Amino acid sequence: MSQAANLRERTVVIRPAIESDLVAINDIYNHYVLHSTCTYQEAPEPIEDRRQWLHRHGERHPVIVAEMGGCVVGWGSLSPYHARSAYRRTVENSVYVHHQHHRQGIGALILGDLIVRARHLGHHALIAGIDAEQIASMALHARFHFKKVGHFKQVGFKYDRWLDVIYIELMLDNSLNDRPPARQGAPSA
Repeated sequence: MSQAANLRERTVVIRPAIESDLVAINDIYNHYVLHSTCTYQEAPEPIEDRRQWLHRHGERHPVIVAEMGGCVVGWGSLSPYHARSAYRRTVENSVYVHHQHHRQGIGALILGDLIVRARHLGHHALIAGIDAEQIASMALHARFHFKKVGHFKQVGFKYDRWLDVIYIELMLDNSLNDRPPARQGAPSA
């Protein structure tokens, strides 16, 4: 393979996910279902459920893929944090990289893109719940200035052991525009 072809092969493109990406997305995810605590799901996700998942994500909650050499090597998503309306500007991120493509910067490209998209969409807070043993995921999020906001002890049970979840958060917009207007006669902060 020529040097130019090898460089093209290594270029990672981040783009919105489409229906034809679902098998690759699901295969990447199901590897972790079966072999990791980065998800607390214990049974592989059926492709039809993954299809419904994609359709539930809309413009305000995008799903993206990382593509290298024409193959999907990772994916990420922004999902609603909670169904109640007051939570509408808080989203939860997911980032999954194919297990054969770790330590190549793909996770950082996906997370960086999700943060930009979340800001552009007007979301205010971005959160993630990460298994306490997932040091690489914690380090990835720390690179983007996520802060630890909670540690729940023994809330998951997988592989015959109790698991802790650490919650982290990134405030996306701390501008004055997000503050309620000052009351008449009250000093503004």
